[in-house]
Amino acid sequence: MQHIVILGTGLAGYTLAREIRKRDDGVRLTLITGDGGEAYAKPMLSTALAQGKAPDQLVSATADRMGRQLDARILTHTRITGIDSAGRRVLFAGGEETYDRLVLALGAHPIRPPMGGDAADRVLSVNGLADYRRFREGLESARRVAIIGPGLIGCEFASDLLGSGRRVDLIGPDPHPISTLLPKAAGELLRSALTAAGATWHLGVTADAVFREDGHLRLELSDGRSLLTDRVVSAIGLRPAVELAREAGLEIARGIVTDRYLKTSVPGIHALGDCAEVAGHNLPFVQPLMQGARALAATLTGEPTPVSYPAMPVVIKTAQHPVVVAPPPRQATGNWRIEALDNGVRALFRSPGGKLLGFAITGDAVVERQALTRQLPPLL
Repeated sequence: MQHIVILGTGLAGYTLAREIRKRDDGVRLTLITGDGGEAYAKPMLSTALAQGKAPDQLVSATADRMGRQLDARILTHTRITGIDSAGRRVLFAGGEETYDRLVLALGAHPIRPPMGGDAADRVLSVNGLADYRRFREGLESARRVAIIGPGLIGCEFASDLLGSGRRVDLIGPDPHPISTLLPKAAGELLRSALTAAGATWHLGVTADAVFREDGHLRLELSDGRSLLTDRVVSAIGLRPAVELAREAGLEIARGIVTDRYLKTSVPGIHALGDCAEVAGHNLPFVQPLMQGARALAATLTGEPTPVSYPAMPVVIKTAQHPVVVAPPPRQATGNWRIEALDNGVRALFRSPGGKLLGFAITGDAVVERQALTRQLPPLL
């Protein structure tokens, strides 16, 4: 009987396990995780506050329940120490697990900004349920929150905090919000909407240090200014978790390099989700993960299936001003054509020949998402 071992019980690991079980109820499944193995939807972390959900209310199933549902063995709070690819073994403190196929669904790590000050240890990054529990501890007494990083995650958390009546400072060197995905006109509309809801922006600067001060936190900015806040959240981005794969000799670029069958450079090992770089694409979003899980489940159960990526717009959860973006490919040539609406913007990125390659729509224009998506070429 084939034994498939999955490292990680996040959305990637559990989705793959479910897809495998749909196709084969006889394969032996083992999932290994360093945390408690609770099943939850990670995208809800940036909307739970406004929805009135406590951290534990985000959990849809415990690890024990998931084990029963999937007919799988789930090892929780287990720290992997290495992969013996020649012997097809996963090594961990106190034991090992042999495998026929191994899937790395390790996710990504928050990028931590280098910061000085006696309160640098008070800067939080929210990248999982345990992080979110720490974030919510004491938040009831916090009236002002500083977010380092005005990108997608930073703006989603800002929107959630603003919806709860708190004041928010957003800090970063960026020229406008979510500047890696949005053209300036779209980013500025989002900035205006969040400003109206109580956000203060500190763009073109970095946060260099954080100090304790009279029960609050004082952030020192690179331009010499300082601001007082109650909590500090770092949201400057994620880095694929590749350390274990690198130590095992797998090829690494930005993420763990795979082909379209999610195969890594080492036989018997696959990678999925935020940690994977699939045919040159590292896409840390839900839709690519779901596409990959379905294709990999088929491959692992005897039907080799290359993953395909259709056009997959990203819905940014900012209640004050909705945004949907389908970024053009990084090497695409063309220009943005931007049209201002009464409440929103329609920004279309077209090739020199007029072909639609990407879009960013905000406000009232988000109703056009499906129609515009149908015009885009597939990513892969």
